Amino acid sequence: MFIEIPAADGTAEAIVARPTTGEGPFPGVIFYMDAFGLRPRIQEMAQRIADWGYVVLAPNVFYREGTVAELAPSRDMSTQEGREAAGKAAFPRVGRLTSDKAGPDIDAWVRDLRELDGVADGPIGTTGYCMGARLAVRTATAHPDQVAACGGFHGGGLATEDPDSPHLGLGNARARFVFGHADHDRSMAPDAVARLGEALQAAGLEASNEIYGGAPHGYSMADTSAFHPEATERHFQELRALLDGTLKA
Repeated sequence: MFIEIPAADGTAEAIVARPTTGEGPFPGVIFYMDAFGLRPRIQEMAQRIADWGYVVLAPNVFYREGTVAELAPSRDMSTQEGREAAGKAAFPRVGRLTSDKAGPDIDAWVRDLRELDGVADGPIGTTGYCMGARLAVRTATAHPDQVAACGGFHGGGLATEDPDSPHLGLGNARARFVFGHADHDRSMAPDAVARLGEALQAAGLEASNEIYGGAPHGYSMADTSAFHPEATERHFQELRALLDGTLKA
């Protein structure tokens, strides 16, 4: 279902997915979409996670740019040409979602998740895809007292030389981390993966920081030409182990 939630600079739409069976309350999870926005594939992924026994909130992080319908891809992304065409509209939005805007939004998403019916009072988790992985890390570092689990999959720009690079805040985090990087990813090259690993180790955090061999950037998105079924299933397995091991332990 879609709901409207208060965000830092207005109202944002969001997907809320709940378990199809079982009685709550359930631990909460914030799901950060990729650059192509909220759409049926994100709903499918959020529901799969919810059916493990979680309430999942997936906000439209580009709410300043327009509604979900206005920002929806207009091309079939299952072809390389269609994905590239959709990216011409989507990718500039990523650059405009700067860290000074993302920070207040993250505070709002954490608050909004807590206010949903049926969300347990204990720790929460977060997972993010492509640029959403950066938001997941920033959530874990900004709210260390609440975020116990953080997943990031085919993420980009997680460990750059910029002064606001997400990895620089890891010293504040207390979460367990799982990263599943795309192979030969220009947005997260091996040196950046190594830099991220060094930061995780320096912070004393329990973490997995792996490159999924042969998996392209965007591998979990079944509605695009980047879909890689084996890497997608691996990511779901590792994410479930992360969430269950931290939020249900």
